[in-house]
Amino acid sequence: MGAGESVSAEVARCVEVIEASGLPFELHAMGTIVEGELDEVLGVMRRCIEKVAENHPRVTCAAKVDYRHGAAGRMRGKVESVERRLGRRADPQ
Repeated sequence: MGAGESVSAEVARCVEVIEASGLPFELHAMGTIVEGELDEVLGVMRRCIEKVAENHPRVTCAAKVDYRHGAAGRMRGKVESVERRLGRRADPQ
């Protein structure tokens, strides 16, 4: 983005776009997970790119899509599955 090493200001702008979508999401140190129907998620991604592009002539975005027909609530469900195997909550603290 040509804005130095920190991108937190632009990530914050994207989080505002994601929040406005109403879709469930989790913000992490190295990325953000957004859960929803494919068209909804891709639309949010497009709006995030457009928001960042307001201040930067070039934007690079990497996305990983986990598409599972008919599945919902998988964001938390995947973590719960691992926690069941651990027999405890996975707490990084």
